[in-house]
Amino acid sequence: MFFIMESLLNQLSSMTVVVADTGDLEAIKKFHPRDATTNPSLILAAAQIPAYQSLIDKALTNSREMLGANASSSEVVKESLDELCVVFGKEILKLIPGRVSTEVDARLSFDTEATIAKARKIIAKYNKAGISNDRVLIKIASTWEGIKAAEVLEKENIHCNLTLLFNFYQAVACADAGVTLISPFVGRILDWYKAATGRESYPAVEDPGVVSVTKIFNYFKSNGYKTEVMGASFRNIEEITELAGCDLLTISPKLLQQLKETYSHLPIKLNAEKPLVIDETIHLDQTSFELMMAGDKMATEKLEEGINGFSKAIDKLESQLNERIELIEEGIALTF
Repeated sequence: MFFIMESLLNQLSSMTVVVADTGDLEAIKKFHPRDATTNPSLILAAAQIPAYQSLIDKALTNSREMLGANASSSEVVKESLDELCVVFGKEILKLIPGRVSTEVDARLSFDTEATIAKARKIIAKYNKAGISNDRVLIKIASTWEGIKAAEVLEKENIHCNLTLLFNFYQAVACADAGVTLISPFVGRILDWYKAATGRESYPAVEDPGVVSVTKIFNYFKSNGYKTEVMGASFRNIEEITELAGCDLLTISPKLLQQLKETYSHLPIKLNAEKPLVIDETIHLDQTSFELMMAGDKMATEKLEEGINGFSKAIDKLESQLNERIELIEEGIALTF
């Protein structure tokens, strides 16, 4: 009898929901993930691909029709930022059976009410297109204000994905708020530790990002939390395989390809049915949350860096949309 070894990607898919971390529709077609995640940087990257220019133009013209002829170009561009994310989201949902994550403007990360309003607006756009709430996750940064916004939204049946999550206490606050899913980062934590210590590499089992996600996963499963754990931001496939069995893992096309091309046995590392029991139970109010964050230099710096990075991506995308709408409304360009 011959045993045919499956690729790491196929083996991983049997124990973890594989999610495509990209806005590139062709990559999603190639890897057939269940879910997909986007963020401002990924949408900005996708917007540079000529094949997707028609989606950008569609978002701009939809926004102009929505606001009317008297709206200024800057008003149309601001509206089109939300519209563009939803346009990409709708195209992604044609290719996957599960959910797409669409991110709230990162510039609102410390404003609870504005985040709630933006999330309601995004989900309304999906609903208008005939897409139900259960196929969309609203991505929100894991600030205290973002977590409180998600708590309100979840009670309205608007499901949330809390992102830019770098430590255990952010995760606990999210679970207590009843959010649907969290995205604890792995690679960005590794980046910080390598820079802070001068150490060039870590074995996967000792990788600080892997250790962080493992603790969060076991804590949630030990305490019966329903919040799903989706590891994110990977630097290599070893980080991914060390988290095999996690609820979900969102993976870039480059690493998905490496997993597809690699053939070796993949043991399950995280088991929801048999978690490593963590006896401690923690509940945080705003004061204790902020105290814990202030005591974690890595998490504080990476959260700030992530919000700033996504905010800059939105600023750059906004600038490109401004240039594009001028061409469209002057009759110089339109691709659909």
